[in-house]
Amino acid sequence: MTDKLTEAERAEQIAPLLAAGWAMVDGRDAIHKTFTFRNFVEAFGFMTKAALWAEKWNHHPEWSNVYKTVEVTLTTHDADGLSALDAKLGAKLNALAGE
Repeated sequence: MTDKLTEAERAEQIAPLLAAGWAMVDGRDAIHKTFTFRNFVEAFGFMTKAALWAEKWNHHPEWSNVYKTVEVTLTTHDADGLSALDAKLGAKLNALAGE
């Protein structure tokens, strides 16, 4: 089981993501971000690359895609909230999106 982040860990690991466009989700211990690309192919390519990392780390996002937009929510279900895996995957998604 993965541990939920402590307040100190949140300040260190989640705060940089919030500064980079992620936002806390109302009513849940989760973060959300909308990624917008030039077209569907770029959006799908991002999701394909992200899926490889998610599978490698056994941590899968809640996400959806409509044309050039990818909506992503990260939380760790077995921790009932945010964990280090969410911070790690969030940073990786930012990097894959070129941010």
